[in-house]
Amino acid sequence: MSEERFGEFVLVRRHERGHVAELVLDRPKAMNAVSTEMARSIAGACTALGEDRDVRAVVLTSSHERAFCVGADLKERNSFSDADLVRQRPVARAAYTGVLQLPVPAVAAVHGFALGGGCELALSCDVIVADRTAVMGLPEVSVGVIPGGGGTQLLPRRVGSARAAELIFTARRVEAEEAREIGLVDVLVDEGRDREDALAMAARIAGNSPVGLRAAKRALRLGHGLDLPAGLEVEDAAWRSVAFSGDRAEGVAAFNEKRRPEWPGE
Repeated sequence: MSEERFGEFVLVRRHERGHVAELVLDRPKAMNAVSTEMARSIAGACTALGEDRDVRAVVLTSSHERAFCVGADLKERNSFSDADLVRQRPVARAAYTGVLQLPVPAVAAVHGFALGGGCELALSCDVIVADRTAVMGLPEVSVGVIPGGGGTQLLPRRVGSARAAELIFTARRVEAEEAREIGLVDVLVDEGRDREDALAMAARIAGNSPVGLRAAKRALRLGHGLDLPAGLEVEDAAWRSVAFSGDRAEGVAAFNEKRRPEWPGE
């Protein structure tokens, strides 16, 4: 396993087997509160991972024992002038869109607090695995703002518009069991197993065609919200992008030869 640090607060681990990368939120003294510097590092790490053709799946994890991420660094924000806040906005947005726009499947491993921007980082992933200590929520209206890392758009896509409205308007916290029941969490695991199980899922994902994975994610994301005929056109374009690939040829050959495929990734 190799490690690469992006700034002081973000660590990327590339696991030797399985083509899985782990993006670690590593600001434990602040429970991973996202400062300007940390936001810039998250965006930089996502750019690097997106460009790494050896990476087939990403797991977003935390180095803090009791928190995934508690959201924006409000202590830093408290010192901002209006001009400071305006300057920070594109930096903050780039962190959340960086995770959202990863071209490969992304799995969030959540334990403890995932609030505000922390919840939005998880929502930006394709799958959320959480342990029973997880507490999630978007409390922004309680401090005079709104979710600004994608929460107003991503949460209703998971839990429905009325449920999302209730959660955002009340600013209440959702514990793990309820989060699973309403679809905010996809997989609920025993305490302390979120990272292990998320990495196992990512390894299973990464065993599949890298060309197919990227195309499938593109079709899922671009097709969401379109009417069915338009969505099927998005799917057809994605299919055509893989149908004549080396991965498709290898996959069919491996199936017929009853062996594991060795994906060329092109």
